[in-house]
Amino acid sequence: MLIVDDDIRNVFALTSVLERHGATVVFAENGREGIEQLERNEDVSLVLMDIMMPEMDGWATTSAIRQMPQFADLPIIALTAKVMQGDREKSIASGASDYVPKPVDVDRLLERLRGWLARGRATSDSHEGA
Repeated sequence: MLIVDDDIRNVFALTSVLERHGATVVFAENGREGIEQLERNEDVSLVLMDIMMPEMDGWATTSAIRQMPQFADLPIIALTAKVMQGDREKSIASGASDYVPKPVDVDRLLERLRGWLARGRATSDSHEGA
């Protein structure tokens, strides 16, 4: 999994939880670095994307990732403390697969991650042998 977040405390907390559940985590501090991490780690199965970041925000980063054919179906979950009316819709419109407000409810996040990862496995299984 890739975590793109400029707050190292969030990265640490999320990484700790995800690694306890068997995930391998890479991270980036901004959108530009997030795209670079994806290009170096094309086996990333899911992205947790902060929205409010310097240099390149999560919406611009998500849109840029969606322009890359190899990541067109990659689950991207927008995570943000900026919970304003319309933010969920703007996140989905930028290409996010899902939206989770901060502070993150860990059990709810893990449930969503399982759902998105199961969809990805089902899609890749249906393409085997095709």
